Amino acid sequence: MPTGIPLRRTIVALLLAVTFFTATACGKSTDSMSTGSSDPSASPTSTVEKQKLAKTRFVANAGLAAGATYQWIVKPYKAGKFKKGTSGRTFALVKAGLAGTFAYNRLKAAAGNAKADPTLSKAVAPLTAGIDALKDLPSKLRKGDSTDQAANSFDDVINKVKEAGKSAGADVTNNVPSLKDIGG
Repeated sequence: MPTGIPLRRTIVALLLAVTFFTATACGKSTDSMSTGSSDPSASPTSTVEKQKLAKTRFVANAGLAAGATYQWIVKPYKAGKFKKGTSGRTFALVKAGLAGTFAYNRLKAAAGNAKADPTLSKAVAPLTAGIDALKDLPSKLRKGDSTDQAANSFDDVINKVKEAGKSAGADVTNNVPSLKDIGG
């Protein structure tokens, strides 16, 4: 007596799966995809809702960047974990490099979110150069090069982003991601 699934059941399950995925794909509207542009007036959200969502996204992204910076860069730096000869230095530097990459990515996303809100865009616009300056620092952290300067740069930019958000009515609080979230 065979212990496997009968062939008929396998074929029926496969046909149902194909039908389901085909029906789902066919149900999508291709009007905006075929022209290559989207009509903002066709969106179900108003510009006021978009601005609220932009501010919310800004707070979330900036909070994740702040949390990662504090937990994996500033805190170990202040504890002296980046100094040569310290036990666990290499692991701390790798975590700091990953956190730096994560924080840079979230800060870029937060700056993009800020552009959708008039108040935030005015407050955050002067900080984009500082955010762009962080681009090469994660690799320096991973290598152990100029860790003092890198840790201080991240901390300064995060504090300026927090201040800019607060001045625009978007208080940013640290939201510490796990090591798994930052790529470790």
